Amino acid sequence: MEIKYDKTGTDYNLTRKADKYLTEQLIHHLKPTKSGKYLDIGCGTGNYTNELQKNGFQFIGIDPSEKMLEKAKLKNTEINWKIGSAENTELPKNYVEGIIGFLTIHHWTDLKNGFSELYRVLKPHGRIVIFTSTPKQMNGYWLNHYFPKMLSDSITQMPTLGSVETAMKDCGIELVGTEKYFIKPNLKDQFLYCGKQNPELYFDAQIRNGISSFSSLANQAEVKKGLSKLRNDIESGKIKNIIKSYENDFGDYLYIIGKKPAAKPYKDNA
Repeated sequence: MEIKYDKTGTDYNLTRKADKYLTEQLIHHLKPTKSGKYLDIGCGTGNYTNELQKNGFQFIGIDPSEKMLEKAKLKNTEINWKIGSAENTELPKNYVEGIIGFLTIHHWTDLKNGFSELYRVLKPHGRIVIFTSTPKQMNGYWLNHYFPKMLSDSITQMPTLGSVETAMKDCGIELVGTEKYFIKPNLKDQFLYCGKQNPELYFDAQIRNGISSFSSLANQAEVKKGLSKLRNDIESGKIKNIIKSYENDFGDYLYIIGKKPAAKPYKDNA
């Protein structure tokens, strides 16, 4: 991930900005307090870390990319930015009251090791809020019609909801629930499916450069061909039928909320 996002990080902040609604939902599910200490794992350039800190919550941002963290530090010097990963945070045991992971779980090298480490640093009763997209959801993106190989490669790296739930459970994390997110027209964070309702967004090179799937060198030939096909369909009006054919109720992204149970009381059998 470090190499990929060291490259993507060049123009990342131009189009990847914390969205107000997504931030509010993170707060809703995390239930942070002003006195607690929280972790943003895979924080990237710190857009959501900084936004949550601005809301009065104390955060630590951890990411494996030095270039991303350099940009994060420019946003807020009061946040503790650290090189690390979900599998190795180098934080003390029972150190944070809660954890968020925003569009990062597919970069973890091992789900079980990642959740095991996050369980270790999380205090009892602490919450974990993961924002991601599942293969089932991504198969419902109309982008598949224009960029099939690119989407297939992206889908392959995404953990299923079942695999996430199993890894959490195996590490002792209780599943609190899930919440679907459907792309809103006023979305400010222009990640992969940002153009669901506005295909014109994908013709903006800056937006594509902020999305790893589009910016990958391996995908450039297909991206060029797909954009040409998309332009023709927009001009002919065919795009409306394509988009309609992909309508579904799967949700475009998903909040997965977990909790570390209370520590079991010690029983003296003597």
